Amino acid sequence: VEKSMLTEYFEANRLHEDARSILYRDFPEWYTWQTAERRGLIEGDNTLDESLTESTLYEMPSSLRWLFATILVFCEPSDVRGLWEKHLDAMSEDYRRSNPSKVAAEQLVLIDIRNMLQSMGKEIESFPLPDIQEEYDTSIGVTREIFEESTIELNVEDTYLSDSLNSDQRAAYDEIMSAIDRDEGGVFFVDGKGSRAQIINSSLRRSYLWDSMRHLKLVRNMRAHSDPWFAEYLLRIGDGKEVTNRDGEVRLPDEICVSRTGKDTDLDTLIDNTFPSLDANTSGPDYITSRAILSTRNDSVDRINLKMISRFQGDEMVYHSFDCAVDDPHNYYPPEFLNTLTPNGLPPHVLKLKINCPVILLRNIDPANGLCNGTRANMLEKGSSCQGFPFAPLMMRCFLFSSRGSNFQ
Repeated sequence: VEKSMLTEYFEANRLHEDARSILYRDFPEWYTWQTAERRGLIEGDNTLDESLTESTLYEMPSSLRWLFATILVFCEPSDVRGLWEKHLDAMSEDYRRSNPSKVAAEQLVLIDIRNMLQSMGKEIESFPLPDIQEEYDTSIGVTREIFEESTIELNVEDTYLSDSLNSDQRAAYDEIMSAIDRDEGGVFFVDGKGSRAQIINSSLRRSYLWDSMRHLKLVRNMRAHSDPWFAEYLLRIGDGKEVTNRDGEVRLPDEICVSRTGKDTDLDTLIDNTFPSLDANTSGPDYITSRAILSTRNDSVDRINLKMISRFQGDEMVYHSFDCAVDDPHNYYPPEFLNTLTPNGLPPHVLKLKINCPVILLRNIDPANGLCNGTRANMLEKGSSCQGFPFAPLMMRCFLFSSRGSNFQ
């Protein structure tokens, strides 16, 4: 039987008479169990250290710096300085090759980590790390956004994207680029007519900058462009032109419906219709990103996810969350209770994955580099640092499909 605080509470009551007068919620104040740290029930820096140590076997120093910054932001290590001193050599290996000064290499690593932390909305001053010396910092006096843009490496393929623009996009692109070529600058507001754009539009209209802005409109929905029948159908519903019954309900066409029988096999039928020939297309980004099953309830989403994962080939990898309540000295919210909760925006306590299964980010990890809420990816392999540490930070290699963006382009 898996050990937990509940099982240890019963065991303590069986072995110790004094324990029988202690309430379950007060149990942690009186008893501890030595295996908790080893099993990962109590989060410790040892798992973070293992993640960094094993990553040095196959990751480049730049990736290690990114991992270190991610750990600082999301894993809350208690001994930041200890992790820094232990893994500095690995994180600075590339800089030490071209720079004989150990101090200079350390400063360059600190500057990199500072920039990564800023892209995640944090400042390096919030962590007990060595100070950055001004003589090594080339970004002093430069706005962070401008500095980040100036350090982006040019992808040759991106230079050809302008050829794929539609007429509205091309007009906006030419007007903006013309202002840049003439060194005139300016402020442009690109209105995509989405709900988010409407909100921004309302707020900007109250700004003193509005009169000096050039207003460029994009009116063609590029996602709907690939399915004109469905786009027209939605427009008819929105305009009130689609036939309804006396209750105002719209009848969905038979060709977009899957028959419901009330049997347990209904979900399998829905999956088969939504993801036909899944085994032959698991590695295809277009196949995965062009279809989805939506549900209004989290428990239904979890049930569908489990069913979908079982359809993928290969061994199943199981990971557990580490759940604890903040400021709960009396243990009113024990881990066993927290593990049963499925709040919006968080994965389930037991996360099951397989190679080639799609994953989606539920929080902003590194927005500047496209790792933000809504980014979809394909799982290529699990990180070896997860082996033997079921509660360690989950590391995996993924192929990015897309980042969340506007429906209008």
